[in-house]
Amino acid sequence: MQNVPNIISTKDLSYICDMFNWNFTTAKKALNYSNNVTDNEIKEELLNIFDMHKQICNGLLNILNGGENEQ
Repeated sequence: MQNVPNIISTKDLSYICDMFNWNFTTAKKALNYSNNVTDNEIKEELLNIFDMHKQICNGLLNILNGGENEQ
C-alpha cells in the first residue's frame, strides 16, 4: 500500500479549490432558497442539500489543513 505524500501539487490544489467553490456556491444557493420558500417540505430538503454541501466544504478544508481538524 502506498502512502499519500504530505504535499499537494499545483494541479491538485487547483482542482480542490474548484471543488470547494462549486460546493460552497451550491450551499449558499440552497440556504438562500430555503429562506425564500414557504413549503416546509421543500425548505427541509433545501436545508438537507445545504448541510451536505457544507460537510463537503469542511472535508475539503480538512484536506488542505493536513487532516488536523477531523470532525
